[in-house]
Amino acid sequence: MTENLHSIARTITLLQPTRIEIGAGAITRLGEWAKEFKRIFVVAMPSTAGFVDRACLVGDVVTYVDIPPEPDLPAVDAVLAAARAFRPDLVIGLGGGSVMDVAKLVAVLWDAEQSVLDVVGVGKVNGRRTALAQVPTTSGTGSEAGIRSLVTAPDTLAKMAVESAFMLADLAVLDPELTYTVPAAVTAATGVDALAHCVEAFTNIKAHPVIDGYATLGITLVGRFLARAVADGTDTEARTGMMMASYFGGLCLGPVNTAGGHALAYPLGTRLKLPHGLANAIIFPHVLAFNASARPEKSEIIARLLGLPGSAKADTLFGEGFAFCEVLGLDLHLAHYGAREQDLRGWAEEAFAIKRLIDNNPRPLAVTDILSIYQNAL
Repeated sequence: MTENLHSIARTITLLQPTRIEIGAGAITRLGEWAKEFKRIFVVAMPSTAGFVDRACLVGDVVTYVDIPPEPDLPAVDAVLAAARAFRPDLVIGLGGGSVMDVAKLVAVLWDAEQSVLDVVGVGKVNGRRTALAQVPTTSGTGSEAGIRSLVTAPDTLAKMAVESAFMLADLAVLDPELTYTVPAAVTAATGVDALAHCVEAFTNIKAHPVIDGYATLGITLVGRFLARAVADGTDTEARTGMMMASYFGGLCLGPVNTAGGHALAYPLGTRLKLPHGLANAIIFPHVLAFNASARPEKSEIIARLLGLPGSAKADTLFGEGFAFCEVLGLDLHLAHYGAREQDLRGWAEEAFAIKRLIDNNPRPLAVTDILSIYQNAL
């Protein structure tokens, strides 16, 4: 792997939503911004559809809620069919990462001749004529900040990634009040997902000083606010801090992206049906420790920002990372979710095949390394 860790001269592209509204009650500003749009298509879930009323939208509004936790191609095609029948001029993603990922695809494809399969990859979307607003209701994926969308292939259960600047939101609304009712376990898991985004970008072979700044801000916020948000879901300051951490993690994904941790987490989500955040939390301390020898200085920084002693020794870092997640109430043992020893090699091969992420890892990951991590997590 060619490493270009601290080259400030390396060219990167950093995209952000045109407008960001942040703070308690910020969702009311969505309605003000959206007044010019007459036909509004909201992608949501049953648990988030109730927030539509808070947005004070005017005009013809349709809310689509039939979104599975890990949307596959048939599910996305069904949403697209509903959008084509409605013909919106504004699409709103109101929910977690899966909902916002689907909203991106709806915005660029409902009025296009391209299919989802046509645009899998980088820069294959031809354009977009529909406005897009993203309103996260969890603090984890950072999808509101990014230009990627993930769809599960129904036959292989592999994640297909679509990346296009045309999927960037015109407006992102970060309203901590929308996360008050998120259960503690989900808050913990999604918070570690946000942390993983920042840590994997920070230690990535494609790391860049500009993105390092966002990554360390995100890590700092997680260390300061995640435990508080888990303990008290209505702690507005903590919820706001975690929404910002998630957003910063999302910004890291565009120019740098994640690495081995997310590659290892994806098979756990598709094979065990684990929520994405929980899958990442299970893997997080293992990959953090695995990469310590390749990034000793950055590993010490990560530990310190999380409030840990700050050692870069793999064994110590694993124990500290594991305890950080466990104290949030997360069960980090794969066997408790139905994983079996005989499953692990196939999952390891599946994770290794996600080259777009595996190749970003600061320490090379072989199938045997991935298998060992899965075995240790069992």
